Amino acid sequence: MLQPFIHNHQLNNIQKQANFLLKTMRSVADRKVLATVRDTAVNNVVDAFGALTPEQYELLEQLSSFEAAHELQQYVDQLDRYVVPFPAVSPQHIQKLFPKTKKLKVPNLETIDWLHTTYLRWIDIATNRLYIVYPYEGKLIGMEGQITPMNKNGFCMFCHRNQELGFFNVKMKKGSSPDNFASLGQYVCMDNEACNHNITSTFALERFIQSASK
Repeated sequence: MLQPFIHNHQLNNIQKQANFLLKTMRSVADRKVLATVRDTAVNNVVDAFGALTPEQYELLEQLSSFEAAHELQQYVDQLDRYVVPFPAVSPQHIQKLFPKTKKLKVPNLETIDWLHTTYLRWIDIATNRLYIVYPYEGKLIGMEGQITPMNKNGFCMFCHRNQELGFFNVKMKKGSSPDNFASLGQYVCMDNEACNHNITSTFALERFIQSASK
């Protein structure tokens, strides 16, 4: 049996391509057009991975082989068994990632769907602070900042979907002076689960983390 090799954002991308393929199957009768769309969907999926073993590629390529909509969705659903879960993390570990926050309100980790989590995030509504935990370059890192609800929908920089937005502002220390700070801001989802459900690439998230760490 194949070992887990699909990450949540890659699974979301597979679902996105499957939805595109389903829409085409329901509206297009031309077999040549369908074949082209099938090939495009598989290529878009494979491109989200690095090197693949022949067995992994064969599994992903099956996306193009289904004729019935329910069979295609069943295929996507059974991919959960190949998903790499978010790294194990404890409240104590999370507290260590945010040493300056003495009364950190850690979310109930037992309620988190770790299989479908690209980055752990939660909002402390008492302080309007967004906390992020993400496995970056082999270790978990923590990032926090003020989040201001915008009370409108728009384009989330992390998941690239139209969602209810907040402005996430992270303060960064610059230079040797303790009073010298800069800030980095971005519009992101207010809904923690929705962002993890929609994110299909970690590029924007990791670029933000890199910029905030400089």
